[in-house]
Amino acid sequence: MMPMGWGGGWGYGWGIFGMIFMLLFWVLVLVGVVLLIRWLLLEARGGGGQGETALEILKKRYARGEVNKEEFEAKRRDLLLIMLLVSGLL
Repeated sequence: MMPMGWGGGWGYGWGIFGMIFMLLFWVLVLVGVVLLIRWLLLEARGGGGQGETALEILKKRYARGEVNKEEFEAKRRDLLLIMLLVSGLL
């Protein structure tokens, strides 16, 4: 009886390398989709690197004298806490 297909019924002769390449391909596709979604969310929020951050605006307001030192320190602490929460470090 003749074997089926190329490679004697074991696919096209790729064997374990085919499985590794297939796994690598799907991992790369998944990473690409995650990065694309992250980029789209950042662009939708306006965090694509344009404009000033809230901390920069606060520093400028403090330099102009619009807020006093206590107010500056309290707001800076709040902003840093929010940044840590958003980044997932807390």
